[in-house]
Amino acid sequence: MQNFDLHNPTRIAFGQGTVGRLAELVPAGARVLILYGGESARRTGTLAEVQAALGSRVVYEFGGIEPNPSYETLMRAVALVRSEELDFLLAVGGGSVIDGTKFVAAAVHYRGDAWDIMESHGTVVNTAMPFGCVLTLPATGSEMNKGSVVTRSATRAKLVFASEHVFPRFSILDPTKTYSLPLSQVANGVVDAYTHVMEQYLTYPADGMVQDRFAEGLLQTLIEIGPRVLAAPDDYAARANLMWTATLALNGLIAAGVPEDWSTHMIGHELTALHGIDHARTLAVVLPANLQVRRVSKHDKLLQYAARVWGITEGSEEERIDAAIARTRGFFESLGVPTRLRDYDLGTKHIDAVIRQLEAHGMTALGERGDVTLSLSRRILEASV
Repeated sequence: MQNFDLHNPTRIAFGQGTVGRLAELVPAGARVLILYGGESARRTGTLAEVQAALGSRVVYEFGGIEPNPSYETLMRAVALVRSEELDFLLAVGGGSVIDGTKFVAAAVHYRGDAWDIMESHGTVVNTAMPFGCVLTLPATGSEMNKGSVVTRSATRAKLVFASEHVFPRFSILDPTKTYSLPLSQVANGVVDAYTHVMEQYLTYPADGMVQDRFAEGLLQTLIEIGPRVLAAPDDYAARANLMWTATLALNGLIAAGVPEDWSTHMIGHELTALHGIDHARTLAVVLPANLQVRRVSKHDKLLQYAARVWGITEGSEEERIDAAIARTRGFFESLGVPTRLRDYDLGTKHIDAVIRQLEAHGMTALGERGDVTLSLSRRILEASV
């Protein structure tokens, strides 16, 4: 196992009815900005519930944060915070709203060009506003980590930043808030969480026995509950387990002491930026192809994955690897999530643009060994067609 430093200060308030705990979790004298996405938060009554819990605090609202939060939109929120001298942020939504809130928290006190935060991947962040979260869509794990993804619409640049300063102070996880979600978004959440685990697990053996078993348990949980959360939207147990699994998939625990890949995400980000495909759906396209193209370097962990997650123990090593990759693709497709570029009317003629974007954003040595070159990224995209 590799050396590691694990720190996660986010407090989790989990369960039905926990939105009311905002009354104790948000400072009594705070001047609060609630950030959210579309009008579903208002339509479902979540915003009204949040407002009621905040009581007599000064509260402003900022809506319209996109599914891929844009720098341009978020800078308007930064301007509002500065002009009204607000001092606490509250994200009400899924990963995109929380990611956007992290950027706002970091940008408010940054005196240079705020896009520096993204281009430096967070190294220029020295302070950030305090904020909390009310999670309504389990998927990204952003509610309990220090990472954020933001897109600059003008340049189609979708970049990642991370900073110890943007851990949420708290996150409220009430599974009942997911009941009204469109099933396509729920399916996306399952795929997103699954791929998060795979990026940290399916690399090469590092004797992280605890981390491996945690990761395998999370994957098996998602496989088990994926069909349930789609079949019965008000199945509290299924929704609760999905919400907590998605949080654990990217809160730092299973990454401690082991190598991480993230090439599927980096390639997927460019597909989203160029073609507007949902983030999770780009992952479903890229991951099976990525495993196939890199099966030699991932050989040992692919066999472990086949045996421990899918119970595949018969056949030659190559046959077991083939079967594990096929089962992964089949799982995504069983959730109604396509796994080929052609499902989005994209083909080989669209690959050059993705490669140019990867190069422009410095994504020329991806993966756990830094060996996913632009040439290898091209092969992965070709296998995704």
